[in-house]
Amino acid sequence: MPIKVQSNLPAIKVLESENIFVMPNEVALRQDIRPLKIVILNLMPLKITTETDLVRLLSNTPLQLEISFMKLKSHTSKNTPVEQAFYRDFDLMRNETYDGMIVTGAPVEQMPYEEVTYWNEITTIFDWARTHVTSTLYICWAAQAGLYHFYGVPKYPLDKKMFGIFEHHINVQGLPIFRGFDDVFFVP
Repeated sequence: MPIKVQSNLPAIKVLESENIFVMPNEVALRQDIRPLKIVILNLMPLKITTETDLVRLLSNTPLQLEISFMKLKSHTSKNTPVEQAFYRDFDLMRNETYDGMIVTGAPVEQMPYEEVTYWNEITTIFDWARTHVTSTLYICWAAQAGLYHFYGVPKYPLDKKMFGIFEHHINVQGLPIFRGFDDVFFVP
C-alpha cells in the first residue's frame, strides 16, 4: 500500500527503485480514506538512510500512512543539514495528534542521559507522546532513554556491544509496561 510523504523527500527515489509505492500528497488528498498519521523523531546522524529504512518497513501494510518528521530545536544534525527542510520543530507539532510515533536511537549511548544536550527537550516530547500519540515505538538508545525517563531503569555499561534476542521473565505482576505480555517473552 502507499506511503504518503512530501513529494521531494530524498528517500523517495530509493524507495521507488525498490518498487515501494510512494503517494504524493496531491493524490492522497483525492482518496476517501483517513491515513494513519505517523510521526518520526529521527535522531540518527545519517537521516536519509534511517528515513529510507523506516519508510521501507512501514510500507508493508495495507493501510495508507501519512508520515511526518519531527526535529529537535536544541540539536542540529551535523551530517544531514539539507534534509532538515522535511523536519518540523516539536513546537509546531505539539497541538497535533498522531496514531503512531517512532523515536530512533542516537550515538550518545556512552553519555549519562542528563548530559545529552537535548535531554530536557526529548523528555518533554516523551511526555507529550503519552497524551498525543496512540502508540510509540522507541528504537535503540531511545528505548533505553524511555525506560530511564518513565521507569527509572538505569544503563549498565558493558565491555562490548551486546545484541541478539534474549529471554525475559516478568518478576513483578501488574506493572503497566508489561500489559499484554506473557510471563516469558523474547526481546531483541
